[in-house]
Amino acid sequence: MKIKHWQLFKDSLIHPKKLAAYRLLPIGKVIQYVLLLVTFVTIISFIQFLTGVGLETSQIEGLKEFINDIKWLIYPFAFILLFLINSFSLFVQISIYAFVGIGTLKLLKKRGEYRHLWRTTAIAITLSTIFTTLLVFFPFNARLCTTVGIIITAVYLTIACTKYPNQPQK
Repeated sequence: MKIKHWQLFKDSLIHPKKLAAYRLLPIGKVIQYVLLLVTFVTIISFIQFLTGVGLETSQIEGLKEFINDIKWLIYPFAFILLFLINSFSLFVQISIYAFVGIGTLKLLKKRGEYRHLWRTTAIAITLSTIFTTLLVFFPFNARLCTTVGIIITAVYLTIACTKYPNQPQK
């Protein structure tokens, strides 16, 4: 199946029923897609780091003075560290959602393996990841944003699970 990342992105946002078909994608393609998503999250996190959004005013002044002194040194390391933390976080989230998705498949009496659910979840998590990442620039409760992100991913994953093949009749 030859598919572009842009098509995966578009389908992850507006066609949750198609996500089940992506369970057959090569794992390399899915990991590339996840790393592109991590890059987006890292860029937004880095912008937040540079602008100080979400920090107290007294913290910002001290941080700005310190960063101005060593910014040529800290910026590359900060970006790399953010990328690594965001990668770890997103891969763990995908793994947990995929594990929960196995239970959803069993409830729906559908056939699938963890590796299939992991691939589907990697695409299904896109909207909630973008949503929760961009909300750092607005004054919303972090727990509420996280809860909404979990609900969005769960709904997309459940819709995708309904399109998995049925279990064979015994």
